[in-house]
Amino acid sequence: MSVLRISRAAALGALVLSLIAWATPASAQTGQLKGKVVNAQNTPIRDAKITMVAVETNRKYETKSDGQGNWRQIGLPPGLYTVTAEKDKLVQTFDVKLGIETKDVNFSLEPGSGKMSDEAAKKEAERVAALQAAFAEGAALTNADKPDEAITKFNEVLATYPKCAECYSNLGAIYSRKQDWAKAEESYKQAIQIRPDMVDPYNGLANVYNAQKKFAEAQAISAEGAKHGAATAAGGAGNADGLYNQGVIAWNGNDFPKAQELFQAAVKANDKHAEAHFMLGQVYLNTGKLPEAAKEFETYLKIAPTGPNAEKAKTNYEMLKQYIK
Repeated sequence: MSVLRISRAAALGALVLSLIAWATPASAQTGQLKGKVVNAQNTPIRDAKITMVAVETNRKYETKSDGQGNWRQIGLPPGLYTVTAEKDKLVQTFDVKLGIETKDVNFSLEPGSGKMSDEAAKKEAERVAALQAAFAEGAALTNADKPDEAITKFNEVLATYPKCAECYSNLGAIYSRKQDWAKAEESYKQAIQIRPDMVDPYNGLANVYNAQKKFAEAQAISAEGAKHGAATAAGGAGNADGLYNQGVIAWNGNDFPKAQELFQAAVKANDKHAEAHFMLGQVYLNTGKLPEAAKEFETYLKIAPTGPNAEKAKTNYEMLKQYIK
C-alpha cells in the first residue's frame, strides 16, 4: 500500500492510497458468487442451503437463500469451486471457476437437476484464466511505472468483463498518481457501484476529493468506506486505514477533537499503524497535550525508525520528551 505521508503544510494529500496490484489486500484478491434458487415453477426457494467447496484447499463456505431466493457469498479466493444448492432432498451442483470478479450461479431445484457440462466448464476456466493473466499484466505494468500501458491493459480486461471492480479501482489509483482527478473519480465510482463491499475505492475516492480540497465530500465517502471496513474487518487492522483517512480529513478541516478521536480509533484498530501514531502526536502537539504527543512520536520511532516521518518524529520527540511523566 502506498501512503501519501503527512506534514502539516502538505496534509491535503495525506490519505492512504491503495494501488491494487497482483499482490494486493485481501479485498482486492477475492471474488464473489451470487445467484438465485427457484423450483420447477420458477418460484423462489427460501432457505436453500448453498455450499461452496474450494477444490484446491477443500475449504468450505456456506450460506442460505433469502425470501426472494437470492444468495451471495463474498471474500472467496480465486480458484475452482464445487457449488451446491439443496432443499427438501433436491440438489443441484455446478463446478465454477472463480477469478477476481462477481459470478452468477443460479439453481433450479427439480428432479433431474445436474452439473455444468465438462465442455462448458472448460470454456469458463479458459475465459477466467485469460482475464487473470491480463489483470496480472496490468498490475505488473503498474508496478513497473508504466501507467499508460497499465491503463490500456485494464481497459482490455474491462472490455471482456465490464464488472471488474478491481480494474476500475486500479485505474482510479493510476489516474490519481497522474493527478487526473476527473478520471480518477469516475473510476473509483465505477468500482464502488460494482463492489460496494470493497473498501479500497472509498479510500481512493476520499483521497481524490481531499486533494481537491473537497473536504465535505471526502469525509462523507471515507465514512461510508469505514462502514464497509467495519463490516469486513470487524474493527480489526483492516479498518485502521479508513479511520486514519477520516482523521486526516478532520485534521485538514481543523476539527482537532474529531481528528484525535479518529486517530485514537485507528491505533486501537491497529497499534502498529505508524502514521496514525504520528498524526495523533501532531494533534496532541497542536492542542497542548505535550506528554501525550511525546509518547506518540516515540511510538512512531519504535514502529517505523526509517519511516517517511521519522526525522520529524525524532525532532518532536527530542523537544518534548522532558514532559513525559
